[in-house]
Amino acid sequence: MTTELFLEDSYLKEFRADVEKIDGREVVLGGTAFYPGGGGQPADKGTIGIGPVNAAVVDVRREGRGIVHVLDRAIPDTVRELKGALDWARRYAHMRYHTALHVLSGVIWKGFDARVTGGQMRADRARMDFSFPGEWTAQVVGEIERLTNEALAGNRPVKVYGLPREEALKNPDLIRTQANLVPERVEIVRIVEIEDLDTQADGGTHVANTREVGEIGITAHKSKGRHNKRVEFVLR
Repeated sequence: MTTELFLEDSYLKEFRADVEKIDGREVVLGGTAFYPGGGGQPADKGTIGIGPVNAAVVDVRREGRGIVHVLDRAIPDTVRELKGALDWARRYAHMRYHTALHVLSGVIWKGFDARVTGGQMRADRARMDFSFPGEWTAQVVGEIERLTNEALAGNRPVKVYGLPREEALKNPDLIRTQANLVPERVEIVRIVEIEDLDTQADGGTHVANTREVGEIGITAHKSKGRHNKRVEFVLR
C-alpha cells in the first residue's frame, strides 16, 4: 500500500520513501508525492534515485492500493530507499489549472445551472465540457469568463477535508459531474472547497488560494450537441 503524500500536502516537491517493489522499470514505494493521474489531471513526472542511482519518472499509475512509478531505465532491485523529486513547474501548473476548473465549474453551476460532463488540463491549457441548458452565444461565453476572473480575484481559500462516503453521496452539490465518479473503494471522500463558491468531491491537487491561479482567457468555445458545450482556456 502506498501512502499518497500528495493528498496531505500538494506543495511537497521532494520526499524519501522505502521501496516496496522493483520490477524492471516499475517501482512501488511506501509513500509518494507523485500524483498518478485521474479526474482530468495528468500523472506527475520527475526523478527518483539514491546516490549514483537515478532515473526519470515518465509515468505514474494506480494499481490496487499501490502507486507504480514507471522509469526511463531499470534500477537495481537491491535498493531499499529512494528519494523522489517532482517536475515542480509542471505539477504547479496542473494545480493552478485544476483550481481554475473548479472555479469555472462553480460559476456555471451557480450562475447557469450547468453540470460538468468532462474536463482535462495540461501544463499550458485546459478545457471543460458541460451540459448547458440556455442559449449558447459569444456574449454568454464572455460573461462566463468575466465571472470566473472575478471569482479568482476574490483571494478565496481552497480547503481540503474528508467526509464519510454515505454522507458525501447524499449531497448532490458535492458530485458535480453527470456521473458519480467516486470509486467504490473510497470510504472517506476527499472534498475540495473554494470558499463561498464551489465544493466538490475531488482527488487531485490544488493551490491553496485562488490568487495563485491568476486569470483565465477563453481561447475557444464550441457546441458539441444540443446541450453539450465546451470552453478551452489558458491562464495568464
